[in-house]
Amino acid sequence: MAQTLQVGSRAPDVALDDATGARLQLASLWAQKPLVLFFYPKNGTFGCTQEVCAFRDQYADFVAAGCQVVGISGDSVASHQAFAQRHGLAYPLLSDPEGVARASFGVTRTLGLLPGRVTFVIDGAGVVRHVFDGQFNIRGHIEQALQVVRQLQAERP
Repeated sequence: MAQTLQVGSRAPDVALDDATGARLQLASLWAQKPLVLFFYPKNGTFGCTQEVCAFRDQYADFVAAGCQVVGISGDSVASHQAFAQRHGLAYPLLSDPEGVARASFGVTRTLGLLPGRVTFVIDGAGVVRHVFDGQFNIRGHIEQALQVVRQLQAERP
């Protein structure tokens, strides 16, 4: 697997299904507004539930900063649908069962076992502006991503 994408890299354009089964193209998302894209290991686990709910709880702040939030894991569309409904998520979860997006972004396994937890902030041109790789620092993903999207908002004319 490739190294995790770095700041300044072009984000790969991958198409994945959301919790409703609709196919979403990542480039069409970041073309609309900056994108906070977070990879997480698995629906329903303690840390992942904390993370998706933390993004949910600060979702209004991300929207106010002019960006979109999208989560990706290897879980099925049906699993995402149940997980999103159970936790009242207002942002999409994308299903990556074959690990295509994970591999394209270079998100590796932690200790060779757990799918990695990495957050990317991608600007409207598809350029990675921030990467936060922290399997066990869940709050750090939200705090740093929000700080970067606020910076991006301040840079807009």
